[in-house]
Amino acid sequence: MSNKYILGIDGGSQSTKIVIFDTEGNIICEGKENLKPMIYNRKPGYVEHPDDDLYDSLKIASKKALVNFKGDLKDIIGVGLCTIRCCKAFLKADGSLAEPIMSWMDVRAYTPYEAENKEVKYITASTGYMTHRFTGEFKDTISNSIPFQFPTDIKTWDWDSNDEAFKKFNAPRDMFFDLQMPGTILGYITKKASEETGIPEGIPVIATANDKAVEALGAGLIDHDTCLISLGTYIASMVLGSENTDDGKSYFTNFADIPNQYLYESSGIRRGMWTISWFRDLLGEEVINRAKENNMFPDQYLDNLAKDIPAGTYGLMVILDWLSLTSEPYKRGVMIGFNEKHHAEHIFRAIIEGITLTMKNHAVNMFNELGIKPKRLIISGGGSNSPVFMKCMADAFGLPTYKNVVNGAASLGTAINVAVGLGIYSDYKEAVEKMVKIKEVVYPDMKNNDVYNRMNEVYKSIPSSIENVLKRSHKIFK
Repeated sequence: MSNKYILGIDGGSQSTKIVIFDTEGNIICEGKENLKPMIYNRKPGYVEHPDDDLYDSLKIASKKALVNFKGDLKDIIGVGLCTIRCCKAFLKADGSLAEPIMSWMDVRAYTPYEAENKEVKYITASTGYMTHRFTGEFKDTISNSIPFQFPTDIKTWDWDSNDEAFKKFNAPRDMFFDLQMPGTILGYITKKASEETGIPEGIPVIATANDKAVEALGAGLIDHDTCLISLGTYIASMVLGSENTDDGKSYFTNFADIPNQYLYESSGIRRGMWTISWFRDLLGEEVINRAKENNMFPDQYLDNLAKDIPAGTYGLMVILDWLSLTSEPYKRGVMIGFNEKHHAEHIFRAIIEGITLTMKNHAVNMFNELGIKPKRLIISGGGSNSPVFMKCMADAFGLPTYKNVVNGAASLGTAINVAVGLGIYSDYKEAVEKMVKIKEVVYPDMKNNDVYNRMNEVYKSIPSSIENVLKRSHKIFK
């Protein structure tokens, strides 16, 4: 089967990426298209994807990937579909959009349905909408219909059998798609979808899960001794489990991308890696030009400057509240501890250390509540390309820290679903062993671990120490 290929779709918060893999998890080619800016001004609290942007970007990304594909299109055996979680779509009877797709930041994504538009016939996740565009079927993966958004039952992996759940959601059962398990065939690429995307007609489309769960699978999170740190726009830590626990205080239980398995996901950082981009862009042309002079990307250039700065960045600390919760609107991002030693690269490293310590605290709270002690970390996402990030994570957690060959793990996770669903591998464990490859292991420096442990006692106290100041400021600068 080495001459067979899988097309993985990774619909993210900032772009849509299409990656074609062989059945051993090697990248053959890829295509990417950035998403358009969100619509924020239609109504207060609404945050929407303009036009038909999720599907339009997919069409472009798919054609970019297929232009670079040198194999036979007949050897593409399946499509794995993953899109952004916590988005919600209102559809007409024919499956077309009745309204723009809601972002995960939209207030309506987490509230009962309000029947304001008579054209709305169906309510679904973004995966359900994209499945319909591909196949014409009104089906979706159960693993992206998250219970705090939809009337699903995480114990039974299906719609809630209690009519009260639908009444609470304010929508009848017939407004929702049929649900399928990860690894099952949702339908087949239609002639129209083939013409629009370039993907051959008749290829099966395989169910995956919500994007964090797909990323976890693609990163190789297959045992209970490993913790994954996902460095994305939203940063989270995750561990795999086999029991549904619905009483977590420092984590929530999510559907995994493996049937009847669960992901325990810690609290996270909103606008996590966005903060890195924000700071890089703030520096402007100077850092871009210096990076070019050194044949580097801007992030690489800053990373190279920051790598030799001692752990703790001479006392400069960053609190990552660049996007506050609606329940705590007074919170702001904070940088504290400046002196004459600090330059741009120090701020860059302090942001990385702030992300690292915040996620360590969230993860440890989750570990303690679950009664577990993971033996290693996996870092996924673009941040894993940063030697500073990898070293800070290893040192702060005091654990061996792994980076994989494919660090955009969601696309590989979709390919694993296809490989298992179509019988290339007998189960998910075998598929992960064959398709997920380790690129690097960073081992902790325990002297730095001691510095971070002592620093963390101060770091954890900052939010409560400045809370009153921020509340007073918020009254002036809402």
